[in-house]
Amino acid sequence: MPLPPLPPLSGQATRLVELGVHELAGLTAADLRQRANASAEGLLVTPAPASALASLLRLDGKEGFVVEDMTDVDVFAPIEEAARPDGVYVVDGLDRGDGHRNRTPAEALPDIVAAQRSPLTLEEGLHWAIQNPAVLERNHCFMTIGSRLRKPQGGFDARTPALWISNGTGRDGRARAGAPKLGWCWWGNRHTWLGIASCASWG
Repeated sequence: MPLPPLPPLSGQATRLVELGVHELAGLTAADLRQRANASAEGLLVTPAPASALASLLRLDGKEGFVVEDMTDVDVFAPIEEAARPDGVYVVDGLDRGDGHRNRTPAEALPDIVAAQRSPLTLEEGLHWAIQNPAVLERNHCFMTIGSRLRKPQGGFDARTPALWISNGTGRDGRARAGAPKLGWCWWGNRHTWLGIASCASWG
């Protein structure tokens, strides 16, 4: 089933200002509105920290959260295949990546790049879910493999960020059942209920 379209960029800017995202990103409301007015369509993305953006997610009145064992989420950064402009920018051609379900990030990344697309970053995924909560559906959620954590030795941490809906089990707690959740999956694992999101362009 097709996802609802994104709001116009001007409407996205207004929503981000109402939520205080511009302040989280060290911007003014005018900064956001000016960038929104410079493009015809797409998703407006700011450099606000992922941990703060996650708390702004909402599904049926449930507040978003970051899993307890991902306290370093704000250190995850774009990989080479997901290099982006600094500051505020717009991405277009969003795809939740349902066609990559039950594939590992390692398997999907070369195919995404070969299709002249770019893996979605965590911040892009969070902004998408803020503007269009319907992108998170039970058993139809997504990884954002464009963001990874670089180790001091130079390699990557094996975790990859993902957004899905909590079942309220374990450390999530029953009160969070149905809440949007920022967690992680292993780079080499498959999940039948997680797509691997990507975009077509940015700037």
